[in-house]
Amino acid sequence: MPACAPPRTQHPHPPHSPPAARRGRLRIEGADLSASVAVFLIALPLSLGIALATGAPLQAGLVAAAVGGLVAGRLGGCPLQVSGPAAGLTVVTADLIHRYGWRTTCGITVLAGLAQLGLGCLRVARGALAVSPAVVHGMLAGIGVTIAVAQLHIVLGGSPDSSVLANLAALPAQLARLDPAAVSMSALTLTLLLAWPRIPGRAGRLLRRIPAALVAVAGATATAALTGLALPRVGLPSWSSHALAGLPEGPVLGVAAAVLTTTLVCSVQSLLGAVAVDKLVAARPGSAHVGRSNLDRELLGQGAANIVSGTLGGLPVAGVAVRSTANVNSGAVSRNSTMLHGVFVVVAALLMVPLLERIPLASLAALVMAVGIQMVSLHHIRTVTRHREVLVYAATTLGVVFLGVLSGVALGVAVAVALALHRLTRTRITHDEKEGVHRVHVRGQLTFLAVPRLSRALHLVPQGAHAVVELDGSFMDHAAYESLQDWQSSHTARGGSAELTGRRAAVRTAEPAPAAVCRCRPWTPWRNHRTCFTGASSTSAAPVAPAAQELARGISSFQRNTAPLVREELARLAREGQRPSQLFLTCADSRLVTSMITASGPGDLFVVRNVGNLVPPPGEEHGDDSVAAAIEYAVEVLKVRSITVCGHSGCGAMQALLAAGPEEAATPLKRWLRHGLPSLTRVAGDHRAGPRLAGRACADAVERLCLTNVVQQLDHLRAHAPVARALEAGELELHGMYFHVGEAQAYLLDGAADGAVFGEVSEDAGERPAGRKGRKDEQEEQEEKAAQEGKVEGMDVTAVKEARSPVRST
Repeated sequence: MPACAPPRTQHPHPPHSPPAARRGRLRIEGADLSASVAVFLIALPLSLGIALATGAPLQAGLVAAAVGGLVAGRLGGCPLQVSGPAAGLTVVTADLIHRYGWRTTCGITVLAGLAQLGLGCLRVARGALAVSPAVVHGMLAGIGVTIAVAQLHIVLGGSPDSSVLANLAALPAQLARLDPAAVSMSALTLTLLLAWPRIPGRAGRLLRRIPAALVAVAGATATAALTGLALPRVGLPSWSSHALAGLPEGPVLGVAAAVLTTTLVCSVQSLLGAVAVDKLVAARPGSAHVGRSNLDRELLGQGAANIVSGTLGGLPVAGVAVRSTANVNSGAVSRNSTMLHGVFVVVAALLMVPLLERIPLASLAALVMAVGIQMVSLHHIRTVTRHREVLVYAATTLGVVFLGVLSGVALGVAVAVALALHRLTRTRITHDEKEGVHRVHVRGQLTFLAVPRLSRALHLVPQGAHAVVELDGSFMDHAAYESLQDWQSSHTARGGSAELTGRRAAVRTAEPAPAAVCRCRPWTPWRNHRTCFTGASSTSAAPVAPAAQELARGISSFQRNTAPLVREELARLAREGQRPSQLFLTCADSRLVTSMITASGPGDLFVVRNVGNLVPPPGEEHGDDSVAAAIEYAVEVLKVRSITVCGHSGCGAMQALLAAGPEEAATPLKRWLRHGLPSLTRVAGDHRAGPRLAGRACADAVERLCLTNVVQQLDHLRAHAPVARALEAGELELHGMYFHVGEAQAYLLDGAADGAVFGEVSEDAGERPAGRKGRKDEQEEQEEKAAQEGKVEGMDVTAVKEARSPVRST
């Protein structure tokens, strides 16, 4: 496995690496252009609405949207994430404007951008992902509640207060003095916003391409203009009077807390958004060329955008989920779509001012209120409930609503830490006896805090009794591990027996493995595998499932369980190219899993599989260039150091050869099996001189032919020119191997003559701990003693030891 492989030197030009893209003129794909238009149509009304909700000048929303598209889009590490004024920053920005004024808020935005640049340079972006999702979802939910309550006053025709409690207290009075015009336009906006995505039929599929937010605001604007309703509308003063950033004024601690809060919310929301965009892109067909996000670069891009936005008098900038999702779903393929949307916002801000000033404020308030309500996600609530983190979610939400964003997040983190400590220390240990078997059941994480209770339960097991310890947890620390092992050794030494079991396949322990010993277990999840035979009879216990479903289930299991463990190693191999040490030529039989029987990982073996593990001799009339090409590539390009031909028990190709004999080939399979006829001829000679297994005779004619076939194919290998040259130069070794499927036992060939022996590879070859002697050790001692007397049958001591060396050592 990769963890056990020696470090490899990195070549400047690894094989198979794609050539560098040629630099040329900027080309904009049609998909990027259409996606940028869709994102722009969503961003325009939302940017104005968020600026309205914060109490900032409405131009500030347009400035932030343009800077987010141009600066963060160009410099950020997530190509398809769209940045701009985000609803998650509304409460923070509104509070800053209320306390310090607009110019100071812009200065705080600049300082927050500088802080993000510093964090990006320190490469701590992934640390933000350590925050519990329940805290993040609770923060967004609290911000959503705050936004919805505040915007409800504008929807009803009034003006909001800066406090949630004050807005709730003033709500009855606001309901008593409704503004019918504002309520009607707000109701129309909400109706269009909810109904537009649900238009049925073919016409609905076409109409849904127009963003619902744009339709809702445009519909309310047109209705208000046609009916002549007297409503407060968007006011965009001249850009010449637009306020820019000023030096922060106020208490140093207050300003520092404001910078910290803005940095925290902007960074966490942007980084989580980048991770979400990666998942959306991965799930989209044909997106293999879109690279994964570089989170540290994304933090640098967001910091630069906040510096520019704050300097130009814009709102704080962060990654926005709604716009990013629309960008991905619209088919964007590069960062050009994000940057183009920023260009469109600039054009709109300069040329569409008269049209924008017709938008009713009540319509924008209804739009932002709907966004705030959507931030309280039922999906997130179900998720945190399933993971038993409702307390963290509720504490964060209520803290943000009543105490503020920074205080609410701090409260949520504190509750999350307390809950984690409670779970870590809450371990239930029970003991019971049934039919002479003593069971000790451990539920929860086994740490040093539970060692006294574990010791008391284990000492309830009488001396000499059979005990079963069930470990129903996912972690065991060093103290608990030593306590359990000491008891097991002591109990076994006194005549008892102890069995460690558990619901999980294995218990993670803090006990380190010796550096010289390979502890890779790549097939641990495979142990409980059961094959589903589609054609099984009705009496079979195995479930029947469609092949596509089985394939999808296996891929899903890989993505969930294995991919996170091997992603870093595969990324390194993708950069450096493949440099395997062995060519492993084996049969295509589905029961022969090369990575399992050799404990190898990605990049270790160059595997060639065919029916019967055959190597066609060069120059035959009915030769096969595919195997010869693989041999040539492995030896001359990859420079492998060894080639192993591996046969196996119960080989169907060998059975077909025995059944058919040297008859005329009429089908592709029979024509292919002609390459095995030399093995059939060879085995028809003197059986006593043929290859055999150490310690026993061949079980049947099929096993004899399988062994002979390995030796014969090695002869065919030597006839290939690249192999012959490498063997003559001493740069290549050839090895034969036989795997008995039913016994799960591997055998290595010693020698290449007809009387060669396939020696058994022991379980503890090269890995046996000191001071431990078992059946294999005693057998080896007897063989060494016999060797000294010259009585080893068919092998000397050196051959025995070589046969027991690990497969990967070849």
